[in-house]
Amino acid sequence: MTSTQPNKPMLIGHRGAPGYRPEHTASSYLLAFAQGVQAVEPDLVVTQDGVIVIRHENEISGTTNVADHPEFADRRTTKVVDGITLEGWFTEDFSWAELSSLRCKERIPELRGENTQFDFEEPLLRLSDLIELVDDWNRTHEANVALVIELKHVAYLAAIGHDLVALLLRDLALAGYDDRPDLLTIECFELSPLDRLRELDVQAQLVFLMESKGCPPDQVAELGDAATPYAWYRTNEGLDSLTERVDGISLAKRDLLEFDEDGWATGPNDVVDRAHDRDLLVFTWTLRPENAYLTPGFKLGSSREQEGDWQGEWEMILETGVDGVFLDHPDLLAEVLPK
Repeated sequence: MTSTQPNKPMLIGHRGAPGYRPEHTASSYLLAFAQGVQAVEPDLVVTQDGVIVIRHENEISGTTNVADHPEFADRRTTKVVDGITLEGWFTEDFSWAELSSLRCKERIPELRGENTQFDFEEPLLRLSDLIELVDDWNRTHEANVALVIELKHVAYLAAIGHDLVALLLRDLALAGYDDRPDLLTIECFELSPLDRLRELDVQAQLVFLMESKGCPPDQVAELGDAATPYAWYRTNEGLDSLTERVDGISLAKRDLLEFDEDGWATGPNDVVDRAHDRDLLVFTWTLRPENAYLTPGFKLGSSREQEGDWQGEWEMILETGVDGVFLDHPDLLAEVLPK
């Protein structure tokens, strides 16, 4: 049986509050804190000199003004990251001193044009910078904000000489987060880093992120076509295999729902209940109000940037009983939460 009563899940500011400010900037995170999140989610990549930087991807032409810096023109290159060919500028080809000269910009200006007024105002953040922001907030507010850290491209970075897990543990220890499990969740689309963190007895919740399709990149790197698909991990057998490895899973929102023959969502499926039966937490990503991101059946009008019936979609998501939701507009969730 699927859940029928909406719950009040953990509210996670996805890259801060990027519905209102360019993602992964200090202003985005501070706004998320003010809008009442229980946690924020930074994506971690790395510099040439081993500094953990917060960016959605290691390729940064879409989120910074690196292309406007002639001194970095020769760094433009093409790489294959987790099987995808990308052209641009990559964090691992810069020192932190060089990256600190860049400024952030809105990643999707075609959808969030109002955010472009904040372009080029703020520098990139290191993980240590965000931890300082969180600690400063927590010292002066009764309700603490936690971190839900996403490790990006771990196998790819390891292949070029960067141990993101070791670098994370270094930064957590320096900040005193290695013994604060109530304030720390670590998630990844790859299982090997999570297994390693479990073996090291890291004091944090560990969450396995899943795409709707495809396979974990670390398994593809090791096993090629024999890699296990994400979809298998959502079966009963797959969930059973995760119970001793992780504390929870994080699913794309469409993987929580049933669909009719026209592709319209009709209601929750049973994956959350099946995971809960195995004492696994379930998070979902990412709740956004724009038509471009809404499930078929909830779009209104023809423009991608227009807000659709996000309330209807989010209410359906909450009916699944998920334990945590990632949002770009944290303040909007209150409009659909049970009173």
